[in-house]
Amino acid sequence: MTPEESKDLENDFANLARLSAAGEQEDVRLLLAKLVRKYKMRRPDFSERLNGLLKATHTRGGGAMAMRRASATALVPQTDTMPTDADTRMSLLRVFDDRQADLPAPLLSEQLTSAVQALVRERQEMKKLADHGISPSRSAILVGPPGMGKTLSARWIACQLNKPLWVLDLTTVMSSLLGKTGSNLRQVFEYAKASHAVLLLDEIDSIAKRRSDESDIGELKRLVTAILQEVDAWPDTSLLLAATNHAELIDPALWRRFDAILQFSTPSESAVEQGIRRFLGPHEADFGALISPLAAALQGTSLSDVERAVLAMRRHVLLDGVPPAQAVLRLVAQHLDRMDKSQRQVLAVELALTQTLSHNKIMELTGVSRDTIRKHAGPSPIRGRAGRKEV
Repeated sequence: MTPEESKDLENDFANLARLSAAGEQEDVRLLLAKLVRKYKMRRPDFSERLNGLLKATHTRGGGAMAMRRASATALVPQTDTMPTDADTRMSLLRVFDDRQADLPAPLLSEQLTSAVQALVRERQEMKKLADHGISPSRSAILVGPPGMGKTLSARWIACQLNKPLWVLDLTTVMSSLLGKTGSNLRQVFEYAKASHAVLLLDEIDSIAKRRSDESDIGELKRLVTAILQEVDAWPDTSLLLAATNHAELIDPALWRRFDAILQFSTPSESAVEQGIRRFLGPHEADFGALISPLAAALQGTSLSDVERAVLAMRRHVLLDGVPPAQAVLRLVAQHLDRMDKSQRQVLAVELALTQTLSHNKIMELTGVSRDTIRKHAGPSPIRGRAGRKEV
C-alpha cells in the first residue's frame, strides 16, 4: 500500500468513526455503501467485509431513528442562524428576499397564472379553510425547461406571502462525503419547518431520481426515500416548493407527494412581447413599432433568453450610440437561422409595417420576396435606388 492509499484509508476510517460516535446511523450506512464501491476493485476482501456490515445495519434501528428525527424537529430553535455544512461551514440555503422590491408578477400562461395565484390565495386565507376543516396546499412541484420562470414564480409566491424564499443549494448539500448529505438535508428541512418558511428544492432531480435507475448509486436511492418521508411530514404552516428541468428523472413516488404540479412551457407570442416591453423599461417608447418584429424574432425562446437579448440590445444602443432600428436588425439577424419560412414571413411583414426599412433591405435580411412583403404590408413608403419609390 502506498503512503497516499494509506492516508486515504485513514481518512475514510476517521469519517466512519466520527459518524458512528455521533449516532448518525443513516449516515453510517450511506458512507459504508460508498466505501464498498470505492474499494471493490482495489481491495475486494475489504470491500466484501464492509458490505456485510452494511447489510447488517439494515435490520436494526428503524423505529429509534424515526423517533430521533421527530424529536430533533420539535427542538429546532427559531433562530436567524441559517443551517450550514458542518465541514465546510458553507450555508446550505440561498435567500431571495423580495418583500421590499415590488417584484413584478411572472409572465405565464393564463392557466398557469391562475394556478400560481390559487396557491397564494389558499395560504392567505388559511383560517377560512381551517374553519371548514380544509388544509391549504402544502407543496407544489414546478416542472419545465430552464428559463421558463420557475424560480421567479417561486420568488413571487414567497413575496406575496410576505416571506423570503429559501432555496436549498444542492451543490452544497451534496457533500463530498455522501454520508453527510442525509444529515444536511434533515438539517434544512427541520430548520425550514420550525421557521414556517417557503422552501424551494431547486433541481430536485439531482437527488430525487428514480430508485429503479440502475446507473445510480445506492446511497442516492436511499436519499430519495428520505426526501419522500420529509415531504410526507411537511406541515401546513410552511410551503414546500420543488423545481425540475427533467421530469422524466423524478421518482414516480415523489409526484404523488406534491399537492400541485405546475407545468411551465415556452411562452406565448403575447408573453414574449410583454417581456420585451418589461425588459425595455424606460426605453420602451424609443423602440415603438419595432417591438412587434422583435417578438416575432424571439418567439420560441425562454423569457430569460429574451431578457438577456433585450438588455444586450439596450447596452448596444446606449454605449455605441446606434439607432434603435439598427440594434433591432442586429438582434433579429442573430435569430434568423432558427426561424422557419412562416416565421420569416411574419418577421418580414412586421418589419415592413414599421416603415423604417425598404422592402429590398427586408428581402435581403429575411429571404422573403418583395411581392410577398408588398402583398401583406402594402407598398413601401421608402424610396429605393436612384430616388425611385419602391412599390
